Amino acid sequence: MAGILDSVNQRTQLVGQNRLELLLFKLVGRQRYGINVFKVREVLQCPPLTAIPKRNKYVRGIAHIRGQTISVIDLSLATGGKAIENTKDSFIIIAEYNRSVQGFLVNSVERIININWEAILPPPKGTSGKQSYLTAVTEIDKELVEILDVEKILEEISPSPTVITKELDTQSINTDLGDRLILIADDSAVARNQVKRALESLGVKMHLVNNGREALTYLQDMAKSCSESVTEKVGLLISDIEMPEMDGYTLTAEIKLDPRLKKLHVILHTSLSGVFNQQMVQKVGADDFIAKFNPDELAQSVQKWLHAD
Repeated sequence: MAGILDSVNQRTQLVGQNRLELLLFKLVGRQRYGINVFKVREVLQCPPLTAIPKRNKYVRGIAHIRGQTISVIDLSLATGGKAIENTKDSFIIIAEYNRSVQGFLVNSVERIININWEAILPPPKGTSGKQSYLTAVTEIDKELVEILDVEKILEEISPSPTVITKELDTQSINTDLGDRLILIADDSAVARNQVKRALESLGVKMHLVNNGREALTYLQDMAKSCSESVTEKVGLLISDIEMPEMDGYTLTAEIKLDPRLKKLHVILHTSLSGVFNQQMVQKVGADDFIAKFNPDELAQSVQKWLHAD
Protein backbone atom coordinates (compact mmCIF):
# COMPACT_ATOMS: atom_id res chain seq x y z
CA MET A 1 0.00 0.00 0.00
CA ALA A 2 3.05 2.29 0.30
CA GLY A 3 2.77 3.42 -3.31
CA ILE A 4 -0.93 4.17 -3.21
CA LEU A 5 -0.40 7.91 -3.81
CA ASP A 6 1.64 8.84 -6.86
CA SER A 7 3.20 12.20 -7.75
CA VAL A 8 1.30 15.50 -7.98
CA ASN A 9 2.00 15.70 -11.71
CA GLN A 10 0.42 12.33 -12.41
CA ARG A 11 -2.69 13.25 -10.42
CA THR A 12 -3.13 16.65 -12.02
CA GLN A 13 -3.10 15.09 -15.49
CA LEU A 14 -6.64 13.94 -14.71
CA VAL A 15 -7.86 17.47 -14.05
CA GLY A 16 -10.27 18.81 -16.64
CA GLN A 17 -10.41 15.45 -18.39
CA ASN A 18 -13.49 14.31 -16.45
CA ARG A 19 -11.53 11.39 -15.03
CA LEU A 20 -10.75 10.15 -11.55
CA GLU A 21 -9.06 7.30 -9.77
CA LEU A 22 -10.98 5.13 -7.34
CA LEU A 23 -9.55 3.02 -4.56
CA LEU A 24 -11.69 -0.12 -4.40
CA PHE A 25 -12.47 -1.77 -1.06
CA LYS A 26 -14.96 -4.08 0.65
CA LEU A 27 -16.82 -3.90 3.94
CA VAL A 28 -18.80 -6.95 5.11
CA GLY A 29 -19.73 -9.19 2.19
CA ARG A 30 -18.95 -9.25 -1.53
CA GLN A 31 -20.07 -5.71 -2.42
CA ARG A 32 -17.31 -3.43 -3.74
CA TYR A 33 -17.06 0.24 -2.85
CA GLY A 34 -14.92 3.08 -4.13
CA ILE A 35 -13.32 6.24 -2.75
CA ASN A 36 -11.59 8.99 -4.71
CA VAL A 37 -7.82 8.56 -4.39
CA PHE A 38 -7.44 12.34 -4.07
CA LYS A 39 -8.96 12.05 -0.60
CA VAL A 40 -6.73 9.21 0.54
CA ARG A 41 -3.60 9.97 2.52
CA GLU A 42 -2.64 6.43 3.39
CA VAL A 43 -3.88 2.86 3.67
CA LEU A 44 -2.55 0.64 6.43
CA GLN A 45 -3.29 -2.47 8.43
CA CYS A 46 -5.59 -1.56 11.30
CA PRO A 47 -3.48 -0.79 14.40
CA PRO A 48 -4.74 -1.40 17.95
CA LEU A 49 -7.70 0.87 18.67
CA THR A 50 -8.25 2.72 21.92
CA ALA A 51 -11.86 2.94 23.07
CA ILE A 52 -13.03 6.38 24.15
CA PRO A 53 -15.96 7.18 26.47
CA LYS A 54 -19.21 8.57 25.07
CA ARG A 55 -18.05 8.00 21.53
CA ASN A 56 -20.46 7.85 18.62
CA LYS A 57 -21.61 4.28 18.04
CA TYR A 58 -20.02 4.26 14.57
CA VAL A 59 -16.59 5.22 15.92
CA ARG A 60 -14.73 2.05 16.86
CA GLY A 61 -12.01 3.94 18.70
CA ILE A 62 -9.00 6.12 18.09
CA ALA A 63 -5.66 5.23 16.54
CA HIS A 64 -2.32 6.93 17.08
CA ILE A 65 -0.74 7.21 13.64
CA ARG A 66 2.48 9.13 12.90
CA GLY A 67 1.99 11.39 15.92
CA GLN A 68 -1.66 12.12 15.13
CA THR A 69 -4.76 10.89 16.96
CA ILE A 70 -7.37 9.79 14.43
CA SER A 71 -10.95 8.66 14.98
CA VAL A 72 -11.68 5.37 13.23
CA ILE A 73 -15.18 5.02 11.76
CA ASP A 74 -16.59 1.60 10.91
CA LEU A 75 -17.97 2.29 7.42
CA SER A 76 -20.09 -0.85 7.51
CA LEU A 77 -21.79 0.13 10.77
CA ALA A 78 -22.20 3.74 9.65
CA THR A 79 -24.12 2.67 6.55
CA GLY A 80 -26.51 0.32 8.33
CA GLY A 81 -24.52 -2.90 7.97
CA LYS A 82 -22.86 -5.28 10.41
CA ALA A 83 -19.79 -4.28 12.34
CA ILE A 84 -16.40 -5.34 10.97
CA GLU A 85 -15.43 -7.93 13.57
CA ASN A 86 -11.78 -8.82 13.11
CA THR A 87 -10.15 -5.41 13.17
CA LYS A 88 -6.57 -6.71 13.37
CA ASP A 89 -6.94 -8.30 9.91
CA SER A 90 -8.77 -5.24 8.52
CA PHE A 91 -7.50 -1.99 7.05
CA ILE A 92 -7.86 1.71 7.72
CA ILE A 93 -8.19 4.20 4.89
CA ILE A 94 -6.80 7.50 6.19
CA ALA A 95 -8.67 10.22 4.33
CA GLU A 96 -9.14 13.96 4.49
CA TYR A 97 -12.70 15.23 4.28
CA ASN A 98 -14.14 18.61 5.20
CA ARG A 99 -10.97 20.02 6.76
CA SER A 100 -10.35 17.04 9.02
CA VAL A 101 -8.64 13.66 8.87
CA GLN A 102 -10.58 10.45 9.54
CA GLY A 103 -9.81 6.77 9.50
CA PHE A 104 -12.34 4.53 7.75
CA LEU A 105 -12.31 0.92 8.89
CA VAL A 106 -12.81 -1.46 5.94
CA ASN A 107 -12.53 -5.22 5.65
CA SER A 108 -10.18 -5.31 2.65
CA VAL A 109 -8.58 -3.01 0.08
CA GLU A 110 -8.21 -4.14 -3.54
CA ARG A 111 -6.69 -1.81 -6.14
CA ILE A 112 -6.85 1.59 -7.81
CA ILE A 113 -8.72 2.00 -11.09
CA ASN A 114 -8.82 4.94 -13.50
CA ILE A 115 -12.30 5.76 -14.77
CA ASN A 116 -14.24 8.48 -16.59
CA TRP A 117 -16.77 10.46 -14.57
CA GLU A 118 -19.30 9.80 -17.34
CA ALA A 119 -19.24 6.16 -16.21
CA ILE A 120 -20.14 7.25 -12.68
CA LEU A 121 -23.92 7.43 -12.46
CA PRO A 122 -26.36 8.73 -9.85
CA PRO A 123 -27.84 6.01 -7.63
CA PRO A 124 -31.35 4.76 -8.47
CA LYS A 125 -34.08 7.13 -7.34
CA GLY A 126 -36.05 6.24 -4.27
CA THR A 127 -33.19 4.38 -2.58
CA SER A 128 -33.64 3.71 1.13
CA GLY A 129 -31.88 1.97 4.01
CA LYS A 130 -28.24 1.15 3.28
CA GLN A 131 -28.72 2.30 -0.31
CA SER A 132 -29.56 5.82 0.88
CA TYR A 133 -25.87 6.25 1.71
CA LEU A 134 -24.90 6.03 -1.95
CA THR A 135 -23.85 9.12 -3.85
CA ALA A 136 -23.06 7.28 -7.09
CA VAL A 137 -22.61 3.86 -8.71
CA THR A 138 -20.50 2.46 -11.54
CA GLU A 139 -19.66 -0.88 -13.14
CA ILE A 140 -16.20 -2.43 -13.04
CA ASP A 141 -15.40 -5.94 -14.26
CA LYS A 142 -19.14 -6.47 -14.79
CA GLU A 143 -19.80 -5.85 -11.10
CA LEU A 144 -21.55 -2.91 -9.44
CA VAL A 145 -19.30 -0.59 -7.44
CA GLU A 146 -20.99 1.72 -4.96
CA ILE A 147 -19.59 5.12 -3.98
CA LEU A 148 -20.66 6.13 -0.50
CA ASP A 149 -21.92 9.57 0.49
CA VAL A 150 -19.18 10.11 3.08
CA GLU A 151 -20.43 13.64 3.73
CA LYS A 152 -23.74 12.22 4.91
CA ILE A 153 -21.94 9.75 7.19
CA LEU A 154 -19.77 12.46 8.72
CA GLU A 155 -22.74 14.80 9.13
CA GLU A 156 -24.61 12.14 11.11
CA ILE A 157 -21.59 11.62 13.37
CA SER A 158 -20.67 15.28 13.82
CA PRO A 159 -23.12 17.81 12.30
CA SER A 160 -21.60 20.89 10.69
CA PRO A 161 -22.80 24.38 11.62
CA THR A 162 -24.75 26.10 8.84
CA VAL A 163 -25.32 29.47 10.51
CA ILE A 164 -23.34 32.46 9.29
CA THR A 165 -21.77 34.07 12.35
CA LYS A 166 -19.77 36.91 10.79
CA GLU A 167 -21.59 40.13 10.05
CA LEU A 168 -21.95 40.64 6.32
CA ASP A 169 -23.43 43.47 4.33
CA THR A 170 -26.44 41.54 3.03
CA GLN A 171 -27.79 44.70 1.39
CA SER A 172 -24.62 44.83 -0.72
CA ILE A 173 -25.04 41.17 -1.67
CA ASN A 174 -28.66 41.67 -2.69
CA THR A 175 -27.78 44.80 -4.65
CA ASP A 176 -24.98 43.03 -6.54
CA LEU A 177 -27.15 39.99 -7.21
CA GLY A 178 -30.32 41.86 -8.16
CA ASP A 179 -32.85 39.57 -9.83
CA ARG A 180 -30.21 36.97 -10.62
CA LEU A 181 -29.87 33.66 -8.83
CA ILE A 182 -27.01 31.56 -7.48
CA LEU A 183 -26.64 28.11 -9.04
CA ILE A 184 -25.53 25.31 -6.69
CA ALA A 185 -24.29 21.95 -8.03
CA ASP A 186 -23.60 19.05 -5.67
CA ASP A 187 -24.45 15.35 -5.81
CA SER A 188 -24.76 15.07 -2.02
CA ALA A 189 -28.18 16.07 -0.70
CA VAL A 190 -26.53 16.81 2.65
CA ALA A 191 -24.04 19.21 1.06
CA ARG A 192 -26.70 20.93 -1.07
CA ASN A 193 -28.83 21.55 1.98
CA GLN A 194 -25.85 22.86 3.97
CA VAL A 195 -25.19 25.48 1.29
CA LYS A 196 -28.88 26.27 0.96
CA ARG A 197 -29.35 26.81 4.70
CA ALA A 198 -26.21 28.93 4.96
CA LEU A 199 -27.16 31.25 2.09
CA GLU A 200 -30.86 31.52 2.93
CA SER A 201 -29.98 33.99 5.68
CA LEU A 202 -28.54 36.27 2.99
CA GLY A 203 -31.91 36.38 1.24
CA VAL A 204 -30.53 35.21 -2.11
CA LYS A 205 -32.37 33.20 -4.74
CA MET A 206 -30.91 29.78 -5.48
CA HIS A 207 -31.34 26.94 -7.94
CA LEU A 208 -29.99 23.51 -6.94
CA VAL A 209 -28.87 20.72 -9.30
CA ASN A 210 -27.37 17.28 -8.66
CA ASN A 211 -24.26 17.21 -10.85
CA GLY A 212 -22.10 19.02 -13.36
CA ARG A 213 -24.00 17.78 -16.38
CA GLU A 214 -27.25 19.17 -15.02
CA ALA A 215 -25.54 22.46 -14.17
CA LEU A 216 -24.06 22.86 -17.65
CA THR A 217 -27.38 22.05 -19.35
CA TYR A 218 -29.18 24.52 -17.09
CA LEU A 219 -26.68 27.28 -17.88
CA GLN A 220 -26.77 26.59 -21.63
CA ASP A 221 -30.57 26.70 -21.64
CA MET A 222 -30.55 29.88 -19.56
CA ALA A 223 -28.03 31.52 -21.90
CA LYS A 224 -30.40 31.09 -24.86
CA SER A 225 -32.67 33.76 -23.42
CA CYS A 226 -29.83 36.18 -22.61
CA SER A 227 -28.70 38.89 -25.00
CA GLU A 228 -24.97 38.52 -24.31
CA SER A 229 -24.03 36.45 -21.26
CA VAL A 230 -25.66 34.03 -18.85
CA THR A 231 -24.56 36.39 -16.07
CA GLU A 232 -27.66 38.42 -16.92
CA LYS A 233 -29.63 35.75 -15.05
CA VAL A 234 -27.11 33.77 -12.99
CA GLY A 235 -24.87 35.70 -10.63
CA LEU A 236 -22.61 32.90 -9.46
CA LEU A 237 -21.99 29.15 -9.57
CA ILE A 238 -21.06 27.18 -6.45
CA SER A 239 -20.01 23.70 -7.50
CA ASP A 240 -18.78 20.53 -5.87
CA ILE A 241 -15.91 18.76 -7.61
CA GLU A 242 -16.81 15.08 -7.25
CA MET A 243 -20.07 14.51 -9.12
CA PRO A 244 -21.39 11.71 -11.35
CA GLU A 245 -21.52 12.21 -15.13
CA MET A 246 -19.49 15.45 -15.06
CA ASP A 247 -17.14 16.62 -12.33
CA GLY A 248 -16.66 20.20 -11.19
CA TYR A 249 -13.33 20.61 -12.97
CA THR A 250 -14.79 19.64 -16.33
CA LEU A 251 -17.87 21.77 -15.68
CA THR A 252 -15.65 24.80 -14.98
CA ALA A 253 -13.53 24.16 -18.07
CA GLU A 254 -16.65 23.88 -20.26
CA ILE A 255 -18.03 27.13 -18.83
CA LYS A 256 -14.80 29.03 -19.49
CA LEU A 257 -14.70 27.76 -23.10
CA ASP A 258 -18.26 28.90 -23.90
CA PRO A 259 -18.50 32.60 -24.91
CA ARG A 260 -22.01 32.82 -23.42
CA LEU A 261 -20.91 31.38 -20.05
CA LYS A 262 -17.27 32.37 -19.56
CA LYS A 263 -18.00 35.54 -17.56
CA LEU A 264 -19.72 33.51 -14.85
CA HIS A 265 -17.71 33.33 -11.61
CA VAL A 266 -17.20 29.79 -10.34
CA ILE A 267 -16.54 28.81 -6.73
CA LEU A 268 -15.40 25.22 -6.28
CA HIS A 269 -16.75 24.08 -2.92
CA THR A 270 -15.53 20.64 -2.03
CA SER A 271 -14.49 18.15 0.62
CA LEU A 272 -11.33 17.53 -1.42
CA SER A 273 -8.22 19.02 0.11
CA GLY A 274 -4.46 18.64 -0.07
CA VAL A 275 -1.54 19.99 -2.05
CA PHE A 276 -3.18 19.62 -5.46
CA ASN A 277 -5.95 22.18 -5.16
CA GLN A 278 -4.40 25.44 -6.32
CA GLN A 279 -2.93 23.78 -9.41
CA MET A 280 -6.33 22.37 -10.25
CA VAL A 281 -8.15 25.65 -9.75
CA GLN A 282 -5.69 27.50 -11.98
CA LYS A 283 -5.76 24.81 -14.66
CA VAL A 284 -9.53 24.89 -15.19
CA GLY A 285 -9.99 28.62 -14.57
CA ALA A 286 -12.13 28.55 -11.43
CA ASP A 287 -12.30 31.81 -9.49
CA ASP A 288 -12.13 30.41 -5.98
CA PHE A 289 -11.70 27.22 -3.99
CA ILE A 290 -13.28 26.62 -0.58
CA ALA A 291 -12.98 23.46 1.47
CA LYS A 292 -16.25 22.28 3.01
CA PHE A 293 -17.84 23.34 5.23
CA ASN A 294 -17.46 26.79 6.71
CA PRO A 295 -20.58 28.95 6.22
CA ASP A 296 -18.73 32.19 6.99
CA GLU A 297 -16.07 31.56 4.35
CA LEU A 298 -18.69 30.54 1.80
CA ALA A 299 -20.76 33.68 2.43
CA GLN A 300 -17.69 35.90 2.24
CA SER A 301 -16.67 34.31 -1.06
CA VAL A 302 -20.17 34.86 -2.44
CA GLN A 303 -19.98 38.51 -1.43
CA LYS A 304 -16.51 38.88 -2.96
CA TRP A 305 -17.34 37.42 -6.36
CA LEU A 306 -20.70 39.10 -6.72
CA HIS A 307 -18.98 42.41 -6.06
CA ALA A 308 -16.31 41.53 -8.64
CA ASP A 309 -18.81 41.76 -11.51
